[in-house]
Order: sequence, then structure tokens, then C-alpha cells
Amino acid sequence: MQMYRRTKGQLGIAAVAAAVLALAACSATPDGGSGPEYSVGFADCVQKPNECNTGKVKKGGTITYAIGKDIKAWNTLSSAGNTLEYSHALFGVLPRVHHYYPDLSVQVNKELVDSVEITSKSPMTVVYKLNKNAVWNDGTAISAEDFIYAWKVQNKKDCPTCTPASTAGFDQVTSVTGSDGGKTVTVVFTSPYPDWQAMFLPLYPAHIAATKGDLATSFKWFETNVPTYSAGPYKIEKFEPNFALTLVPNEKYWGTKPALDKVIYRIITSDAQLIPALKNKEVHAISPIPTADLITQAKQLPDSHWFLGKSMSWEHIYTNLKNPALADKALREAIFTAIDRKGIIAKTVGQYAPDTQPLGSHNFFPGMPAYKDHVTPTGQGSGDVEKAKGILTAAGYKIEGGKLFDKTGKAVPPLRMRHTVGNMLRQNSCELVQASLKQLGIDVQIVPTDNLGGTLSSGDFDMIIFAWVGSPLRIGAAKQIWNSTSSSNYGKWVNAESDKLIAEANGLVGEDVKAFELLNKADEIMTKDAYVLPLFQREIFLASDKLYTNIRPNPTNHGSVYNVGLWAALDTTAQ
Repeated sequence: MQMYRRTKGQLGIAAVAAAVLALAACSATPDGGSGPEYSVGFADCVQKPNECNTGKVKKGGTITYAIGKDIKAWNTLSSAGNTLEYSHALFGVLPRVHHYYPDLSVQVNKELVDSVEITSKSPMTVVYKLNKNAVWNDGTAISAEDFIYAWKVQNKKDCPTCTPASTAGFDQVTSVTGSDGGKTVTVVFTSPYPDWQAMFLPLYPAHIAATKGDLATSFKWFETNVPTYSAGPYKIEKFEPNFALTLVPNEKYWGTKPALDKVIYRIITSDAQLIPALKNKEVHAISPIPTADLITQAKQLPDSHWFLGKSMSWEHIYTNLKNPALADKALREAIFTAIDRKGIIAKTVGQYAPDTQPLGSHNFFPGMPAYKDHVTPTGQGSGDVEKAKGILTAAGYKIEGGKLFDKTGKAVPPLRMRHTVGNMLRQNSCELVQASLKQLGIDVQIVPTDNLGGTLSSGDFDMIIFAWVGSPLRIGAAKQIWNSTSSSNYGKWVNAESDKLIAEANGLVGEDVKAFELLNKADEIMTKDAYVLPLFQREIFLASDKLYTNIRPNPTNHGSVYNVGLWAALDTTAQ
């Protein structure tokens, strides 16, 4: 599967959905009870997450939706383009075989695919029957060639120099072939892959790639060029860097025609500008990383609906093991031990979600049957500065004159800690980490970035705080973000034993319990190696103008834009 930065069998989706929906009931409400918080327009989103905020639509109009990052890369399959906001901005443009719905179900995109079927278990074979009318906006049919291209640029064999965000699933495919004029696609796996529904999300046009050179060249071309192609309900009319991306209806779209004249993704990188923009109708919907001030202000807007509940997103701190100082496990252990996760929560997300607890897993959330807390027993995230100093002393470090020196007598250099510009939650978290590590004699320099994807993929950090936003499909995620050779393994942690466990889990279809056990073993190995410190599960927040309908909260990485083609102005005369 693909996780985005901000990411079965009988246990599978139903159990995960139940767990996460149950978690949503952990948010505190104003009267001291429990349950998601919401205004009337989103009241049905708890019991009817896929149908809430539905009303009579009228044709025409423009909706403006705020996104928190300028778009720096257009190939969302790539490591540099694997950013939530980039994916969301292109959701109405690029075709996807499956969609993740607010109730955490995984559903076939019936406008693109007539049917999807596993026709053989040995070898595992999946057959896709494409809609015969499905075309790119230049009239070229969507075909097996697009699936073949997606496979080749993401398996690391056909294109070793491509830098896909994930190879999960694609590196277990032995062949992708077309028949029936390219409208039947047959995918044969060398070994079973449980998260196969997370593949081919999205597709890029192979016929355009063929005009741009070899696989690596075309893959890079898609990354650096604004799409003129589309196979969704919308196409791009214009892109204004650092300002807005404007979409208009794709006249060649064969499916349900959008009601709106335009969808504008307004780029607002400062949280402080969001509520004024919503109040002044400069934007009509926002779904930022919430802060207490932002939520308080949003609740006071009479013209908007709002929703707050648990998401499939979690904040964490990465270390870069290519940094010679951080290559030492003892230093990483001490750093993580000194960081006070409860203190961070209390001064950030805990102000509006007081039940939030430190997260103990890198793969699962509390309430999921597979969840196990591997972090707390290690003391990481405890804020125990004295224990951290003991770890350093045992490893030969010394603190002298407020500076930390390693066992060779060399001063530990300043560490650059990075976060996305304008994000107050992460800025505050970095400042708290900075204060904690100062007690160890470590100088943390906070350096914001306006290009999260580029910063991560280039390794331009010592420590960095960001979030993964996941999907209901959990197994493939571990391979994407923790495998030694994955392009999404940004801190370059390498462990053969963990790789083996994750690979074994990725070969189990219909055996989720066993797969989850394997992932937990791998997670325990990584936790003890102090590579990444999970902080907390994050809330989803959505505020939307009351004059628009079919916009609803979605806790998965597909977000509220999963049904952007159905967003519409509300016909108030029919209410």
C-alpha cells in the first residue's frame, strides 16, 4: 500500500474499521462525555460516515479548499511527490482502482473498473475488467499499458533508478498483461500480497510516458511537470505556485459529471490565515492539522459545519542515521528517553483532545486488535532526563560546560530539527524537544521547510517531525516505510531481521493475525533500536461552508477529497 506523509481476511477491514470508529468515541466532548465532536451538519457522520452532509445539489459554482503546502512535485508515486496535499490536489484528476471511504471500507472505483476478481490463489492472480469508455482527456483509452507502466516504475527491477514512494506489492508481481484490446488486465504475483487493493492508486498515462524517454526519465518528467492529462472528473486549468491550483470539469470524463464549475485548491501555509479565509469566504473548506485556537475559532463561525475525531494519522520524530553522531544507538536512545511525549501532548493536541495518549506502535493504533505498546517499556518518550544522562554516561559521553562530548572527546554537533513551515503544532513540538535536549548538552536548531517531500527524500535533516496518514490496509505500509531499501525509509535504518519479518507478513493473504504478529516482532526490533519515536495519534478536523454539500470527514489518507467529483453547491430552495 502507499502511505502518505502529513499513509485481510475475516479480521481485516471490518475489525480495523470497528477499532478506529471506536477510537473516534475517545475524543472528549464539551460536557465531559466521550465521542467525536461536531456541529449539526456533520451529526450523521458518526453513524452514517459515507452518507452524511448530503443534500440537494445545484449546478454551477466554485468551491475553494485550503491545502497547507505548495505543490513541488506532481508524481505522487514518487518519493518526492508522496505528500498528502499533493495527492489530494490530484484526486479529481488521476484515476484510481480503489477508494478508501469514511467508514474505512475499501471500494472498487466502479466508474473506472467494471469488476476486480482474484481468479487464482496459486499463483495469486488478479483480473481487472476496465470500463470500455474510460479514457484520458486526449481520447486515449485507459488500458493495460497504464497498469504495466505503474508496475515497472514501482518494482525497482525494471527501473532501478526510479525512486517510488513504495514498492510494496509491485515487487511481488511477476507479470502484468493486457487482453480484450487492453481493457482486461491480468496481474500475476510471484507470492501472495495481502494489500493488493492498495495497488494502482493512482495511474499515470503510459502513452505520454512513452514520449518522454525511458522509464526513469518519464517518471521524473511526471514529477516535474504540471499535468495536462486527466482521467478524472476534473482537469487542471492552471497552477499558480504558492497560491492556487484550479480544476475545471474534464469534458472527456465518461462517468458522473461534476456539478461544480471549478474546484480551487488554495495554498495557505500558515495556520493563522485559515479561519479568516473561511470567515471571509476566500475558502469554503479546510482540513488542517488542528490546534486548540483553530478549533475554538472554527466553532464560532455560524456559516460552517465542523467535525473533530480520530484519524488514521500519527505524528512521529525521525532521526537521520546518515548523520555520524546519530548513527550511534546510545545517543538516539538518550535523545528519545529525554523527550517528554506526555508533555508534548499536554501543550499541543491534548488541549482539544485530552484523552490522547502517547502512541506505542509504529504500525497500529490503540483499539486495533494488533496494537501492542513496544515504546513505553523502553523508557523512550518518558522525559526522564536523568535516565537519558545515564545512557550517555554508560556509553562514554560527558556533559561539560553545557555541551555534550562523545567518548572520543568530540563535541556532538548541533542537530537540525525540521518541520513544515507554518505548522504550529509541530513548531511547538520542536521547541519542547529543543528544551529537553538542551539538558543533555545537545543544541537543537529548528529549521522549518516548505518542501517536506524534498526535504525527506534528500535526507536534508538530522531530526524531523511529520506524520504518516494511513489507510484501512495495514500490512503493506510497514514494507513501504520501514524496509531497508525503501525510498520512504527516509532515515536509512537498515535491519535484515526486520526486513525478513515484514517480507513474510507481506506474503500472507487471509492470515491477518499471523501477519500482524510478524509486524509486531519487527516493530519491537525497530523500537529497541531507537530509530523513530511515535508521538500520538492525530485528530481529523474538517470545517466546511454550509452552502456546500457531499463534503464529509474521512479518517484515511484519501481524506475528504475521496469524492471530490460529487462536491456541489447546496440547492437551498429545495431544503
